Amino acid sequence: MNPDDRASPGRRTSTAGRHARLAVLAAAPVLAVAGALLLALGISHQEPAPPGVSSPTASTSPTGRPPQRATSTAVPSRPLLMPASAPSRLTIPSLGVSTSLERLGMDAKQAMQTPRDPAKAGWYQLGPTPGEQGPAVIAGHVTWNGAQAVFFRLAQLKPGQRIDVARADGTTAHFTVTKTAQYAKDRFPSIEVYRNLDYAGLRLITCGGTYTQADHHYRDNIVVYAQLASPAG
Repeated sequence: MNPDDRASPGRRTSTAGRHARLAVLAAAPVLAVAGALLLALGISHQEPAPPGVSSPTASTSPTGRPPQRATSTAVPSRPLLMPASAPSRLTIPSLGVSTSLERLGMDAKQAMQTPRDPAKAGWYQLGPTPGEQGPAVIAGHVTWNGAQAVFFRLAQLKPGQRIDVARADGTTAHFTVTKTAQYAKDRFPSIEVYRNLDYAGLRLITCGGTYTQADHHYRDNIVVYAQLASPAG
């Protein structure tokens, strides 16, 4: 892993302050760390890529700007919002993913941390909680030590598929995928991914694209965009 390559969408303050912060992600200090996490996911302690991982076609990474592979769905005029509550579990039924969530913050270099356990995803706790207004960010590894990790099949998600996030207050935020995109890491669109929203959004991020054994890096990132469809008690 190259910790200097990790990125962060910014730091959480109050609800109002957080939304204002996300609205100005174009500021240089934020963008300096905003693409960083993406390079680390799927690189950590990676030995030779497992069979079928070297060129994962779109199910393994985030960053970059190959074509976006899905069309967006319409944003409702009166968006649903939920009060703040930390997420406890992420479920992606179509991928067979069900994982508890680590809490991710910033490291000493002001880069976003990555999950310690490759079998778990992590929620960026300095940003919105899933269901709040704004882009909640959940990141996970694609491979680890040559084995599949929690987000190995993330790029297979398609518009209309469901993502469920259980929350500490007993509610579940149900999200609908609006698009899945693959970006080259050196052209990662930080503003598009982390910009302020007038609805409750979700970003799932991992690595993907071609795996290079020389530096144990994936060349791209995969970003799944989703929008709150309904809350449930």
